[in-house]
Amino acid sequence: MKLDFEKTGGLIPAIIQDSKTGKVLMLGYMNEEAYTATKESGKVTFFSRSKNRLWMKGESSGNTLTVEEILADCDKDTLLIKAVPAGPVCHTGNDTCFKEKNNEDILFLKYLQDFIKKRHQEMPEGSYTTALFNKGINRMAQKVGEEAVETVIEATNGTNEGLLYEASDLIYHLIVLLTSKGYRIEDLARELMKRHKE
Repeated sequence: MKLDFEKTGGLIPAIIQDSKTGKVLMLGYMNEEAYTATKESGKVTFFSRSKNRLWMKGESSGNTLTVEEILADCDKDTLLIKAVPAGPVCHTGNDTCFKEKNNEDILFLKYLQDFIKKRHQEMPEGSYTTALFNKGINRMAQKVGEEAVETVIEATNGTNEGLLYEASDLIYHLIVLLTSKGYRIEDLARELMKRHKE
């Protein structure tokens, strides 16, 4: 990726976003050397304007940012870096430099599907998810049916805690089934959006 460092005097802004929650964590600046160090190490490295040197985020606190993806804007003079934080990002101890909590629970479903997809690709031994894929589509579909029935039973005759537990099992097995058919949870969201009438 060819970036335009000259347009902005050698430093370009780098917006850091949590790859799981989608929250914007912080803004820093990179020169070409910091950008190269980030790509090579897999850890976000900035050019510190106050220290006038390269600075790997978390080098003293341990709260590093592990790079998942680097994107450039259309003008090639701003970066969006999707990363996994190893603790609070802000020096104040806050999750983000914008005083936001770094969580977006619903996005865990996307992360879970990414994890299940990885299991499907790698098929590690001893994994329950691998065992489901190995048993084939009929068993996966059967498990969705079983978990749906257990969810209904908990909803009608069980406890609220039991309902949440069984509904979670249902969603997990449904995501496994979707993955085996080449679909994602986002495909369900798109289908529901098409049906939605305000």
